[in-house]
Amino acid sequence: MSDKNIKKVSSHPSQNEGLIFEHSSPGKKAYRLRQLDVPTVDAAKELGSALRGEAAALPEVSEIEIIRHFTRLSTWNYAVDYGMYPLGSCTMKYNPRVNEVVARLEGLAGAHPYQPEAAAQGVLRVMKTLADQLIEICGMDAITLQPAAGAHGELTGILLMRAYLESKGNPRKKILIPDSAHGTNPATAAMVGYEVENLPSDPSGMVDLAALEAQMNEDVAGLMLTNPNTLGIFDAQIGKIAEILHRKGGLLYMDGANMNALVGKARPGDFGVDVMHLNLHKTFSTPHGGGGPGSGPVACKKHLEPFLPKPIVVEGANGQLRLDYDRPQSVGRVRAFFGNFGMHVRALAYIMANGPDGLRQTTEDAVMNANYVRSKLAGIYDLPYATPSMHEVVFSDKLQTKNGIKTGDIAKRLIDYGFHPYTVSFPMVVHGALMIEPTESEPLEELDLFIDAMKSIAEECASEPELVKGAPHSTRLSRLDETAAARKPILRWKPETK
Repeated sequence: MSDKNIKKVSSHPSQNEGLIFEHSSPGKKAYRLRQLDVPTVDAAKELGSALRGEAAALPEVSEIEIIRHFTRLSTWNYAVDYGMYPLGSCTMKYNPRVNEVVARLEGLAGAHPYQPEAAAQGVLRVMKTLADQLIEICGMDAITLQPAAGAHGELTGILLMRAYLESKGNPRKKILIPDSAHGTNPATAAMVGYEVENLPSDPSGMVDLAALEAQMNEDVAGLMLTNPNTLGIFDAQIGKIAEILHRKGGLLYMDGANMNALVGKARPGDFGVDVMHLNLHKTFSTPHGGGGPGSGPVACKKHLEPFLPKPIVVEGANGQLRLDYDRPQSVGRVRAFFGNFGMHVRALAYIMANGPDGLRQTTEDAVMNANYVRSKLAGIYDLPYATPSMHEVVFSDKLQTKNGIKTGDIAKRLIDYGFHPYTVSFPMVVHGALMIEPTESEPLEELDLFIDAMKSIAEECASEPELVKGAPHSTRLSRLDETAAARKPILRWKPETK
């Protein structure tokens, strides 16, 4: 393998590292303490049948082994602090450290959900202020902060739609879902008891209006639309889509996962959306993935407000805040307590630090970065849709398949260039998709490194296809049996038998 084109890390800087159990030896300890000089309790008497019959098989290791083990493991992780995450559809943006500082303030981090409302005015004010800000950003009338993630927000939103339609005498039977929607959308509709009916896209990647007109009838409760959709395309016909649905008594649900392309520029409530969820862990910079938990507030128009989960924070005439549980039409709780409050703090810190102008610039920068990548790689990788991109761009592997290279091969080769792979083979409406979202976080220098890597890989696909097919070459493990990993996962360590 030649390293001539690699401009970032090509091999891992730290040693291999076994499991913590593999360092274990009987009698090892990470501490030295004097012999206990107070009476011990009779464990058998205190615990009764709950007492273990044998000691837990925990690893016994020294302090230096513990420190080195977890330090070495930490160097294996790819993180946004290390480099770019070009994952499309997920908005893996940088999480500002000021968010973490604010979330760790004692009065916020240490607040207990059962403390009296009179002693929790600061916490309630954070929730109320965030709610008001998100309502304004979305152009909606009301909101719940309870849902714990985007898919949970989807579920909550469709529950609101069903409750509203039931109050009108007919919950209806179907939900329409475009072929460019997020994969959780059909699962959500089915969980709420609706049949799922696919809605095709037109040649530009937008909703086919003729198909919508034909499919929209009194059996259809509504449409779940991701806008911009998973092709990174803003559906410019959104006003017409809303009009078709509303004319026949249906509702428009918007999957707000891609709001990073709209904040400060367009408000879904202004173009006819009835209900939508937001991903605080995407658009508003709270930690994503393993750094979670997530948060998926649901905003809605006034006609759906009575059905929001309870409680919601309300402000009395004296300025005191309280939790309102007296909501007879509510769908009930969807989350313990009041949602993932730590994420609420982080999101509010992000919104207030940026302000209206900063949020607008964030959106503009995200769209600019995606289009910069698009302009530099168009022609090198196939661009299946000529429609303008928003915050992400979708290529296909059509040009590389001539040499037997697929999108997964390109993604694995990208690891050798020091980048996390883009989103592979999604959206499914594009065969062999390469879905790239740089977000607004990335500076020009990082974008250029990524673009150079993608260009180098395209050259390798033509000149050294076997090199790409065998990638990654710089990792401890290369090609894994992903099918066996999914079907026969090994979920626990077992000691070798002697």
